[in-house]
Amino acid sequence: MLKRLTRGLWNYRSITLIALTPLLLLPLPLVIRTKQAECAFVLLLMATFWVTEVIPLSMTAMIPAVFLPMFGIMKSSDVAKEYFKDFHFLLVGVTCLATSIEKWGLHRRIALRLVSMVGVNPAWLMLGFMSGCAFLSMWVQNTSAVTMVMPIVEAVLQQILKAKEGECAGKDNLTLELDETDSRVEKLKDVMSDQRHPDVPVETFTCVQIQTASKPAAAQVVVCEPAASSKSHRDLMICKAMCIGIAYSSNIGGISTLPGTSPNLIFSEYLTQVYPNCNCINFGNWLLLCLPISVIMLLLTWIWLYWLFIGSDFKFLWRCKEEPCESEKAARQVIEDEYRSLGPMSSREIFTGVVFLLMVLLWLTRSPGFMPGWASLFPHHSGYITDATVALLLGLLLFIVPAYGPSRKYEAMISWNEFQSTMPWKVALLVGGGFALAEGTEVSGLSLWVAQLLTPLGDLPVFATITVACIIVTTVTEVASNAATITIFLPILSPLAEAIHVNPLYVLIPTTLCTSFSFLLPVSNPPNAIVYAYGHISTVDMVKAGLGVNIIGVLAVLLAVGTWGVPLFSLDTYPGWAPVLPGFNSTAP
Repeated sequence: MLKRLTRGLWNYRSITLIALTPLLLLPLPLVIRTKQAECAFVLLLMATFWVTEVIPLSMTAMIPAVFLPMFGIMKSSDVAKEYFKDFHFLLVGVTCLATSIEKWGLHRRIALRLVSMVGVNPAWLMLGFMSGCAFLSMWVQNTSAVTMVMPIVEAVLQQILKAKEGECAGKDNLTLELDETDSRVEKLKDVMSDQRHPDVPVETFTCVQIQTASKPAAAQVVVCEPAASSKSHRDLMICKAMCIGIAYSSNIGGISTLPGTSPNLIFSEYLTQVYPNCNCINFGNWLLLCLPISVIMLLLTWIWLYWLFIGSDFKFLWRCKEEPCESEKAARQVIEDEYRSLGPMSSREIFTGVVFLLMVLLWLTRSPGFMPGWASLFPHHSGYITDATVALLLGLLLFIVPAYGPSRKYEAMISWNEFQSTMPWKVALLVGGGFALAEGTEVSGLSLWVAQLLTPLGDLPVFATITVACIIVTTVTEVASNAATITIFLPILSPLAEAIHVNPLYVLIPTTLCTSFSFLLPVSNPPNAIVYAYGHISTVDMVKAGLGVNIIGVLAVLLAVGTWGVPLFSLDTYPGWAPVLPGFNSTAP
């Protein structure tokens, strides 16, 4: 009986958590009975639901629309305005471009060209794929970048695994040797069963293979039997390193640009909302700060993964000419065949590439800071034009320009159905809920109360405070979605910066970047889960690799904000656009 009751409670644990959480938090609005306490109830309820994901993230984002009017904090019409901001227009425009890139296969051409440039030695091949994925994720969502690149990677890996002769020179790293029993059956169970749906039976997969036909874009997944006898230890380690490298490089590349990943966009819009006079963040200076971080992280992650999985022999760095082994020849053949199958560059790809370059150019030159940008051509409308204006204009163009000449029936470059299938509606709603929550904390006075509470932290060294904040955010983002994590922490960290009288950017920028460092688990973010489902890696592999990459990421971010970030954003001075709270400690970085 007890066993049955325990099983029943476990099966309905989501309902139990949904019911118990508001009950446990009820003393806040019922006993304290202040606007700050009522808003804290909403904040803690959303944070719990976002971290545990007991209901869909996008529906958790609707909670402010229900409770803020009920508590009398904001009118329902005012809350509704927070759910669609400039951020959403930028997201729509970028998604239009991503849809066109994916539809016409430009992503495949870019990735294959980058890989063919670096060569087919396993180390250089891994760097080529990681660079291609990182570059794509600068402009499209990280999940889309991984989805675009992984079929090509899998096709190459299958050829490496089939090659049975001529292993390349190089030592295996015996100190970190992992269990090589073919345990792919448990891999999908870990993600799908233990983490998400523990009671749903999982189909047994032993291997995931991408078969590329004459049209490589139409890759299909098939189940195949393991051929462990033909797979050397080194080849399996190459597969692990390359797959994990793809997942990590999507996050690393995404932080480089504002539209590259949702936490960056959420941070940018939050800054506009809370500090309307702050014009410090634009596409150009964000790229100047974060592109070096991405390059440093990408190179160090590449070296770390090579050492962890493949070996400690780095002679390949200066060994230029060497007879390729069988697996390298097979990989080169696959890459060449894939690239040849694309044929000559079509007019659709050329037009998409032109739109892409034009969008980046307009973003960079709109208001570069060191010189007047093209936005100065509209002097009477200063501040009216944003990056979203550019993205929407060029995105609209893709719905108008014909894909083919007059000899064929009119068809636009992209259709609404194609755009709709690519648009991350869940992120759009989640971010809207975050903006509504942020406005609620401001109106209710909760943010001021938090600032007063955090005032004693002004006695600590500022860099120590930022380091602790980065570590906390990096830890939380492993178990919660990146967008949810940054949405929870922004209303907390912003008052913290004001409380210790430090430039808010000095705290918010590094923590925003660290939100994207969810490297430890397959369920930490969608790119990790997608790569994990291909069956080459285990959770232990990802944890071991992710710990090192997390350390690399946090150190790279702290290096950036402590050196070239200071003159770029004047981080060493308290800005005029941030409120000065009387009686608080004043601490300079």
